[in-house]
Amino acid sequence: MNCNVTELAKEIIDGRRLSGAEDLSFFIDCSLDRLREGADAIRKACVGERVDLCAIINARSGKCSEDCKYCAQSAHHRTNCASYPFLPEKEIVDACKLHEQEGVARFGVVTSGRALIGEEFERALQAFRTMKKECAIGLCASMGFLTAEQLHALHEAGVTSYHHNIETSRRYFPNICTTHTFDQKLATLKLVKAEGMRLCSGGIIGMGETWFDRIDMATTLAEYNVDSIPINALMPIKGTLLENAIPLKEDEILRAVAIFRYVNPTADIRLAAGRGLMTDDGKYAFCSGASATITGNMLTTAARATIQSDRAMLTEMGRTV
Repeated sequence: MNCNVTELAKEIIDGRRLSGAEDLSFFIDCSLDRLREGADAIRKACVGERVDLCAIINARSGKCSEDCKYCAQSAHHRTNCASYPFLPEKEIVDACKLHEQEGVARFGVVTSGRALIGEEFERALQAFRTMKKECAIGLCASMGFLTAEQLHALHEAGVTSYHHNIETSRRYFPNICTTHTFDQKLATLKLVKAEGMRLCSGGIIGMGETWFDRIDMATTLAEYNVDSIPINALMPIKGTLLENAIPLKEDEILRAVAIFRYVNPTADIRLAAGRGLMTDDGKYAFCSGASATITGNMLTTAARATIQSDRAMLTEMGRTV
């Protein structure tokens, strides 16, 4: 299918929305320069010049029962990932305050495992209550497959955003994980929306999926009206089943970022893992539709960017942090 992506960008700005029922294959081989220009125009019109910075703390690490092929924290893999139980409240709250002082807009508490339950979940609630009382920063949680009751408890404790990646397309998901299903992922997205929290959900590119899988992931997230979409470029980790995957080239990452902006015009398209694969930690991605990023330390993969360097780069680009 031939498509003028410049004209399509104008139509999206005027209110058109793309869906998985359409043939979107033109995204795969259209001019990358024009695609990026269109995505940036959509970003300016639908989101504006602001860039949302968020940071996370890995509050429980390792020994995860799930077999996601990319993950260093899976008990099915042999990696050098640290393993520890839920962190003390003070350590979490102190990290939150530090990131608030650095000008980060949102702080997320992330835990390994299928779901955070029992005493550790109660400790998480108390940590969020303290952060809500002592900090003004937005609070996010990423704790796996929680129940509606747990999500409500988090919401009451001060959490305004919940993160739960779908990782890839429905077709490709069984190639990445067998211990839970794509439908279970989608059910969690529905619970978050029903609770009235912001929904943060994205995935990983570079795991062997096709461009059609990436487009399908983008349209699925649009169907669920996701507010924030983290795009991770796989950083192969020794000891995982994807340790020999070939890292993506920058042009491929930029094309993916732009496509996600076309399909999700009002969402925050958020750079996550893999920024080190791009020039200046993703500078050109912010001219390709990206409007947000995870900054500082990231889970199990190292980033070169710091909060200070991100703020400096984005300010120089004329963006509002």
